[in-house]
Amino acid sequence: MTQTVEKTENAEKPVEAEQAPAASGIKLFGKYSYDDVVVSDPCLAQYISLRPLAIPHTFARHANKQFAKSRVNLVERLANKLMRGGTGEKLGGKVIRTKGALAGKKNKVLKAIEAAFATVAEKTNKNPIQLLVRAVENSAPREDITRVRFGGIAYQVAVDVSAQRRLDLALRNVALAAIMSSFNNKKTLAGALADEIVLASSGDVASYAVKRKNENERMARSAR
Repeated sequence: MTQTVEKTENAEKPVEAEQAPAASGIKLFGKYSYDDVVVSDPCLAQYISLRPLAIPHTFARHANKQFAKSRVNLVERLANKLMRGGTGEKLGGKVIRTKGALAGKKNKVLKAIEAAFATVAEKTNKNPIQLLVRAVENSAPREDITRVRFGGIAYQVAVDVSAQRRLDLALRNVALAAIMSSFNNKKTLAGALADEIVLASSGDVASYAVKRKNENERMARSAR
C-alpha cells in the first residue's frame, strides 16, 4: 500500500502552458506596463499572450509547433503580421506591393510599432498595450462564411469562427490597414498604425479592421 502511494506522488505532472507573472516589473520598450492590461473577451483571453517582454522578439522559438503561437507575445504577433512584401489588396485600382520593404525586417517593424505606441499614448493618455487588446477584441469576427458543394451546386454557409482564427484575422486586418494607409502616402507606417489602433479600440466604423469584421458578420447573417 505504501509503494502505491509513493508511485502516485512521484507520477509525472502534465506540462502546463507558460504563465506570465502577476507583477514582473518588465515594461514594453521600457515604457509600457503589462500589469494593468485586461482582456475582456473570455474566448480570446486564452490566446492573447501578454508575457512580459521588453523587446517583443523571441527569434521564432515557437515556430513549427502546433498551437504554440498562442504563447507568442501579442505585440510580436502584430510585428509578424506587418512583415510582408505586399497585401494583395486593391487601392485605387492597383494591387499594393511594398517590394519587400518590410518583409523579414523585424527591427524596422519593431521601431515602427514603438513609434506608433508613443503616438497612441500621447493622443489618448492610455496604455497602448491595453488599446491594442481592445482593438483586437473589437475587430475579431465571430461569424464567417464558407463554400460547400452538394450535388455539383456550391452554397455559402455561415460558420462560427474559432477563437484562434478570430485573433489571427483581427491582427491581420489591423496590419493591412496600416500598410494600405501608408502606401504611396505621406503618412508613415507608425502614424497609420497608431490611427488604426485608436479607431479600432473605440469600435469606430472608420477603422478598416472593424469595417471588415462587420462586413464578414453581415455576409454570414445573410447566408444563414
